[in-house]
Amino acid sequence: MFDSHAFYKKRLSAHVKNLSRYLKYMFNGHIAFAMFFFIAATAYYYQQWLEQIPTNFPTGIIMGIVLGLLISYNPIRTLLQEPDLVFLLAAEQQMGPYFRNSIIYSFVIQTYLIVLASAAFSPLYFTSFSERSGSVFLVTIFLFLLLKGMNMLINWYMLKVRDKSLRTIDLTVRTLLNIVIAYFVIEGLALYAVITIVLLFLVIVYDFIVASKQPGIFWDLLIEKDQSRLQSFYRIANLFADVPHLKNKVKRREWLTKTFISRIPFERSATYDYLYQISFLRSGDYLGMYLRLVVIGGIFIWVIPNIWIKMIFAILFIYLSVFQMMALYQHHRTQMWLDLYPVNPGLKQTAVIGIIRKLGYVQAFAFTFLFIFQLEWLGTMIILIGGLSFVWAYIKLYVKPKLDKV
Repeated sequence: MFDSHAFYKKRLSAHVKNLSRYLKYMFNGHIAFAMFFFIAATAYYYQQWLEQIPTNFPTGIIMGIVLGLLISYNPIRTLLQEPDLVFLLAAEQQMGPYFRNSIIYSFVIQTYLIVLASAAFSPLYFTSFSERSGSVFLVTIFLFLLLKGMNMLINWYMLKVRDKSLRTIDLTVRTLLNIVIAYFVIEGLALYAVITIVLLFLVIVYDFIVASKQPGIFWDLLIEKDQSRLQSFYRIANLFADVPHLKNKVKRREWLTKTFISRIPFERSATYDYLYQISFLRSGDYLGMYLRLVVIGGIFIWVIPNIWIKMIFAILFIYLSVFQMMALYQHHRTQMWLDLYPVNPGLKQTAVIGIIRKLGYVQAFAFTFLFIFQLEWLGTMIILIGGLSFVWAYIKLYVKPKLDKV
């Protein structure tokens, strides 16, 4: 007889082993140091900002929106794979323990989102509501965890619904109610919170009735969602190590392609320049990752008052961008047709290093303009010269030797 509980334990063990293999590369010495500095600096300026917070600061609104969204975000990690659609379909009636374990596992690993967000907001919470005790805050967190559990459970039942628009409407309504509930609870408006919780409960009951009328498990949707989340993790991990399981998605981005690729000369020596520039623009998460690092780094430079900390953050985010873009070199490693190119293989490394250098220089100039807008002339000169020099030195002393070993 098929034991779905034992089967889930095997799947979970393989899943954890697979993730841990890539996590050790993602949190290596470089990234760990950058994250430590990032967290320490953020905590320092967060504390300084709290000392100057205005009395009318909308703490309840901000915490309500963030925590309400986290309560509503409830992906179910079923750990299903594409072959399961064939081999497990006949055992659907015996899969109850498997899916029950999936829901429990998903809830446990996602409680840290509520806990971390609550911990991050706790200084702001106690600054805005200084009359409240720690026990009140703990009860608030416990209530949010209960709400998340309810939302996760009903989210599982709604995955049986074939109508995508109905699932979207349901998620939108529950998200709005969760945000309102979180706001009322944080503001201490108990009566309004209870009324809204009752409304949420009615929505959940309606969802349960609708889901119970569905014929069975929507296997295609469960597999699609789980594989999509796994591929998202692989795309991030691929920036740090080779991921053979990654399925690259290509996006058109036609206007970007026409703007930048049209400038590359139609010559044999520019073959790899064309290949890797179009790969950066259209494949994977390279462009998105780069833009996020530029924007986040720019925000920190803009809001941090100390000029020297600004420059440290600027160099830090330039380093992160250059380091992440090294993964572009291995993007086409499984494409055998590259070996058929009648082109000098050394041009491959030259093309990738050229792209990384350009991206580093563009980021250095972008951060320089932020210093100019803030009239920080000393910082402008230092970050311009220092940023460009750092990119040049890092590529020469680290990136090129690293790629030579690949």
